[in-house]
Amino acid sequence: MHLILYRTRPVRTNTRPFVKNEILANLSLPDLAALGEFLEPIVLKAGVALQEPKRCPDYVYFIESGLVSLRISVAGSILETAVIGYRGAVGALLLVGGHVSTHQSIVLFPGSAHRIHVENLRRIIDQQPQVCEHLFRYIQALSLHCAQTALCGVRHDREKRLASWLCLASDALDAHVLPVTHDYLSSALGLRRASVTETLSRFEEQGLIRKTRGLLQIDKRKCLEEKACCCYKLLSDAYASPKPVTAAKAPVLSIGPNVDPSLEWAAGPNRSRG
Repeated sequence: MHLILYRTRPVRTNTRPFVKNEILANLSLPDLAALGEFLEPIVLKAGVALQEPKRCPDYVYFIESGLVSLRISVAGSILETAVIGYRGAVGALLLVGGHVSTHQSIVLFPGSAHRIHVENLRRIIDQQPQVCEHLFRYIQALSLHCAQTALCGVRHDREKRLASWLCLASDALDAHVLPVTHDYLSSALGLRRASVTETLSRFEEQGLIRKTRGLLQIDKRKCLEEKACCCYKLLSDAYASPKPVTAAKAPVLSIGPNVDPSLEWAAGPNRSRG
């Protein structure tokens, strides 16, 4: 599958263009104009890989709409470590951690984005310190998200984890209707499909959600948040924070020296928790 490019002009005007991506929207007009020289609007089709592990990516993608799954893969199984929507950028982690991706990024729900070549972005960051600051705030929140996912998979039960994922995906997509299947939730969270179906049915009986084929609608958002584990509030606050996340505000709990979260989830859908 290929990315479809819009043939539009770069951002060069003296007025602020409409952008939904939260990182871009929070930039000053001069900083946005500097980036706009190199931003390229694209359409994101479901299933497209924006990033592959062990490869040097060419672009960073500022998501405007849709949802991207950030994941790692081991022995044919996947673990989704974060979801990226309009508040974030795919490939941003590479700006602080080397040149080769350790994750795969797959478009989960179709949408659109602005992409910029990695080298152009690095050059702008060197010249425009405020761009670096805004990106670093997001990178800190995303790094926390990835680390917290590992802890969540070890410590929290399936109901709390599933409620947390639905809330985080709804936030990232900025929508209450999610085109997600039971199979995907089972795979991404490392739970048995039957366990996912049972939990979602319980949520539906409580009036929290409504399910149709391939779609899930959140009806009682506040109640669903109450079902979620503490990870949801921690991550929601991290993404919303106007300042970089600090250890005092967002501690990552220790899981102990004898627990390896990657081994815990690698057992896949048949592990005892599900």
